[in-house]
Amino acid sequence: MQEKKKFKEPRKKTYDEEIIDIRRVTKVTKGGRNFRFSAVVAAGDRKGKVGLGTGKANEVPEAISKATNNAVKNMVRISLVENRTIPHEITARQTGSKVLLKPALKGTGVKAGGAVRSVVELAGIKDILTKSLGSSSKINVAQATFKALKQQRTIEEVAEIRGKRVEDLV
Repeated sequence: MQEKKKFKEPRKKTYDEEIIDIRRVTKVTKGGRNFRFSAVVAAGDRKGKVGLGTGKANEVPEAISKATNNAVKNMVRISLVENRTIPHEITARQTGSKVLLKPALKGTGVKAGGAVRSVVELAGIKDILTKSLGSSSKINVAQATFKALKQQRTIEEVAEIRGKRVEDLV
C-alpha cells in the first residue's frame, strides 16, 4: 500500500518582516523586453537582531520570499544601550546615500522616515534621531542604515578590543 504524503507544517515566523521596496526591472534583449520584479525586505526580532535582503523573480510574491530568506540569512546582532537606543553617533555611506544615526534620550521615540525607520524599528531601537543625506534611493538608504548599525560598539566591547578596563576609557 502507498503511504499518504505528509505535508510539512509551515515554519512559524520567528522574525517580523517589512517590505522596503518592490520594483519592476527590465532586461532588453534581441527578442524584446523581459520583465522581472526586485524586492528589498528587512527582517528583525525587535530585540537587537536585524537583517536586510534582496530578491529577484518573475513574480512579486516569489521575489518577496527570496528577499525575506536572504534577510534572515544576513541577520546580525546589534549593540543596544538599555534595550532602547544606540551606543554612539555614526554616519554610514552606501553608494550615493548617507545616513546619520544619533542616540536619543528616553521618550524621544524613533525620529526617522522611510527605509531608515523600517530597519531601525525591526532592530528594536525605541529612541533614535536620524538624518538621511544624499540620494534617497530606498535600497541604498536601507543598506547604509544596516551598515551603520553593524558598526555600533558598546564601551565594554571597545575596552575588550583595546585590552583595557572600562574605567580607563571613561
